Amino acid sequence: MEPEEYVLMDRVEARMWWYRALHSRLLHAAGGDPGPLLDLGCGTGGFLSLVPRSAAAFGLEWNGTAAAIAAAKSGHPVARGSINQLPFAAGSIGTAIAADVLCHEAVDPPAALAEIRRVLRPGGRLIVNMPAYRALMSVHDLRVHNARRMTATETGTMLEAAGFRVARIGYWNGLLLPLMILQRKLLSRSSSRSDVAAFPPWLDRILHGMTELERHLPFPLPMGGSVLAIAERP
Repeated sequence: MEPEEYVLMDRVEARMWWYRALHSRLLHAAGGDPGPLLDLGCGTGGFLSLVPRSAAAFGLEWNGTAAAIAAAKSGHPVARGSINQLPFAAGSIGTAIAADVLCHEAVDPPAALAEIRRVLRPGGRLIVNMPAYRALMSVHDLRVHNARRMTATETGTMLEAAGFRVARIGYWNGLLLPLMILQRKLLSRSSSRSDVAAFPPWLDRILHGMTELERHLPFPLPMGGSVLAIAERP
């Protein structure tokens, strides 16, 4: 990502509605143990800081400054390295998190997924979040070096081709998708600003409330701004 994005992320990820919504879904998908847990592309440690310090958990981050911030913020070890070549032993990880990482231009998804499969133990779990729909590519994607956005079908096909068994997959952030389309394709077309920002508290509460309302619907929405998948290593 652009260096400025890490600064923005560190500044707002504990309170911005988007990160809170994403992290709550990742925690729910991860459940309790099994560990150890590996947060791939952990950025400045927002999700990793929510994992109890007593738990066996690790981060991986390419950017050295972000890795140091994540380690200090979370209290968990953070290794510097690439998801394309993981510095972890085979079968040493129980749960791997790849939240908005396989979309980056520096990532080779087949190589990265092969590495994740290698380090996961049999029956280990992989939780993937992907930005949805190529048509939603925007200035923000350029700032964070996203090269791909995928549908749920494409994400599932990618995971299965890498040898994973998809247990659950679907969209989220669907109630706010119309606003996302408006903001990305119309309002921000001539802007270079990041989508990562501190929102007015009243607006942040409304946006986060919409994601929570969606989370408790009795049925999944057929579309959304992101795809969340839970897969297992056979």
